[in-house]
Amino acid sequence: MTNLTLALDAMGGDHGPHITVPASLQALRLSSFLRIILVGNQAEITPYLSHAEHSVRSRIEILHTTEVVSMSDRPVYALRNRKQSSMRLAIELVRDGKADACLSAGNTGALMAISKVLLKTLPGIDRPALVSCLPAVNETPVYLLDLGANVSCCSETLFQFAVMGSVLCEVVDKNPSPKVALLNVGIEEIKGNDQVQQAGQLLQQSPQLNYVGFIEGNDLFSGNVDVIVCDGFVGNITLKTSEGIARLLVDQLEKGLKQGFFVRLMAKFLTPRINSVLNQMNPDHYNGASLIGLRGIVVKSHGSADESAYLQAINLAVTEAQRRLPQMIEERLESILLDINS
Repeated sequence: MTNLTLALDAMGGDHGPHITVPASLQALRLSSFLRIILVGNQAEITPYLSHAEHSVRSRIEILHTTEVVSMSDRPVYALRNRKQSSMRLAIELVRDGKADACLSAGNTGALMAISKVLLKTLPGIDRPALVSCLPAVNETPVYLLDLGANVSCCSETLFQFAVMGSVLCEVVDKNPSPKVALLNVGIEEIKGNDQVQQAGQLLQQSPQLNYVGFIEGNDLFSGNVDVIVCDGFVGNITLKTSEGIARLLVDQLEKGLKQGFFVRLMAKFLTPRINSVLNQMNPDHYNGASLIGLRGIVVKSHGSADESAYLQAINLAVTEAQRRLPQMIEERLESILLDINS
C-alpha cells in the first residue's frame, strides 16, 4: 500500500497530547504505511513517545510550535493572529503537499476559516461543510451536513451542500442515485423558513440530483434517505442531541444488564449481540467529520474525544486520503454544476 502522511494538530481539543499522541501511536501500530507529523509543543509531546517501539517512533515527526488556537478564539482572530499555531501549521503541511490529510480536534470555526483561506474551495463551492456518517436502522450510511462549520446559510449554500453530499455518497458508497432531503420542521411543502424553502426549489430544478423533499428530525436514522442537508446551527444541535440520547441509552442498557441474576445470566449468552448494539449506539464509534468542499482533506474530531474516539477520526482521515476525495468530488461536481447552469 502507498505510504501516507497525516498532519495532526497535537494540541487541539480538550485534552491535547494526552489523547492525540497515544491515539497516533495506536494508529501507526495498526497501519505500517502511515506516517504522522505531530504539530505542537515538543516538550509536551515527547513524554508520550518515550515507550514507543522503534518501528513506530521512526514514522513520527514533530513540528514544534508553542502557539495554539484556543476554543474561545474567534475564527477571524485565529486566522489573522495565530499564524504559528499547531492548527494552522498542520493545514499548511497539506497545502504544501507535505501531508495527505490534516486532523484537528480544535476550534471548529477557526479550522473552517483557516482551511478555506489556505486550501481554497473547489470550483462552484462557496463554503466547505462538515459532514459525517450517521447510523441507520437498515445499516445503510446516512450523511448529515453541515455539522457546525457554517452556522448561518443562504439557500444557495444549502443547495451546494446537497450537491456535495450527493456526490460524496456516489463516489464513496457507489450509490448511483442517492436520495437527498432537507431537514425541516415538517415534510409539507409550505413548512420551513425562507432559506429552506428556496433551497428546496433549487433542488427541485436539478435533474441530476435525486431530491426527495423535506425530512423531519424523527426520521434521521430511518435510512429512508442517503443525504440530509441543513445549516450548521441546526446540524450541530441535531448531532449533539443525538449523541446525548445515544449515551443515555447505552448507560441505561449497561445498568439494566447488571440488575438481577436472570438478566445477568441472559446477558452472558447474548454478550456478542449486546456489544454489537452498544457499539452501534456509541457516538464515539462515529467520531470524525470531513470538511468537504476544499481542495485538500481536513477532518475534525470532537474536542472531548477519548483515545478510542480520536483513533476513529485518524482512521477517517486516512480513508479520505486514500479515496482522493477532493479530486473525485471535483470531477463529479463539475458535471452537475454545468448541467444546472446550462
